[in-house]
Amino acid sequence: MGESVDDAAGEAFDKTAKLLDLDYPGGPVLAAMADRGQIDRFSFPRPMTDRPGLDFSFSGLKTFTRNLIEKNRGDDVLPDDQTILDICAGFQEAVVDTLVIKCTRAVRQAKMKILVIAGGVSANSRLRHKLEVALKEEGVEVFYARHEFCTDNGAMIAYAGCQRLLAGQRNPLLISATPRWPMDQLESLA
Repeated sequence: MGESVDDAAGEAFDKTAKLLDLDYPGGPVLAAMADRGQIDRFSFPRPMTDRPGLDFSFSGLKTFTRNLIEKNRGDDVLPDDQTILDICAGFQEAVVDTLVIKCTRAVRQAKMKILVIAGGVSANSRLRHKLEVALKEEGVEVFYARHEFCTDNGAMIAYAGCQRLLAGQRNPLLISATPRWPMDQLESLA
């Protein structure tokens, strides 16, 4: 229904954390710091929410954040601790709001009453809270993978590969890596 045009949400979290010299993986560190920041100190954009469609683009938000860090940098050092916390809070809120808007739009368009969230960002407590609130109003139930399965999409990729093997699908070892593989280009398992 929609896809990442450039940086995915988790990628944006990790790259923004790197801009702030936070530990890797940056998403969980940034999220923990966001809990101590002021969400509304800076006015972060909500990318691609003002136009129809379900695609995501977080590269502009990352650029906005990089410029904000530079603007608040002093003498070649990072901004002060409170500013870093506030940047984390504002950035996280922008990503979460964007995901909530797009998920709400998707369930409305598809007339679905169940949404399953997976991947690393699905462990984000702010995202879980805001999705629960927004989708409850829509009469939609949300399910999440357990936290230990929310580190990245490695488990999903392994499961998909296992299902293809069980279905008898094989490829020679001369496979080219495909970082973004549209679902409509995959051979059906049925």
